[in-house]
Order: sequence, then structure tokens, then C-alpha cells
Amino acid sequence: TNMLSSISILAIFLLFGGTNGDSVTQTEGPVTLSEGAPMILNCTYQSSYAPSLFWYVQYLNKAPQLLLKSSTETENEGFQANLVKSENSFHLQKRSVQISDSALYYCAMTDTVRRTAGG
Repeated sequence: TNMLSSISILAIFLLFGGTNGDSVTQTEGPVTLSEGAPMILNCTYQSSYAPSLFWYVQYLNKAPQLLLKSSTETENEGFQANLVKSENSFHLQKRSVQISDSALYYCAMTDTVRRTAGG
């Protein structure tokens, strides 16, 4: 018998900063895939500014760690995410998932407008 290993991938979202009218929406978890299958976790956003988008991964019993951010790298350990401004999207993709990819995945956003001190 051919036993397919099942990978459980949970996707939940975070929004950094309480900016007016800004939001980030991603694939609702859990997502279950077979080993070797391609993965795409959707993340779309609404923002009145030029936001920075992030994907974090949290493995079992570990703290969340930064996986990808829109301002710099678009690929890390087989994961890819490209910021498509025309579609307001920052989808996370991997060509072939492994058992070790079982984790919580967070899409996060912060706008790049910085408040200046004083004044």
C-alpha cells in the first residue's frame, strides 16, 4: 500500500499597527497537504500607505521567526513570496512541501509611514 504522509499547515494572520482602514487577509487554516505537493497560502492586504509585508513561520514549541519580507528577499529555504502591488497580494508559495514544513504561518503587514518624535 502507498501511504501518503499528510502535512498539516495552519495559516492565521497578524496585523501590525492599528492603522485606519488597513487590513491583511490570508488563507484560513488549517490547510492539509500531501508530502511533495505544492503549497500556496494567500495573503491580500488593504492599505492607504505603502506597506511592508512579512511572512512568519512558527514551528511546534518554538517562537515565530521571520521567513520572508517584501522589501528584501523573495525566496528563503524554498519558500517564495512576491509583493504584487497591482493585486495587493503577497502570497506564500513552495513548490514541494515536506513533513518539516508543518507549522503556523503568519502574514503580517506594517505601513512604512513612521511617526516622528516631538513636534
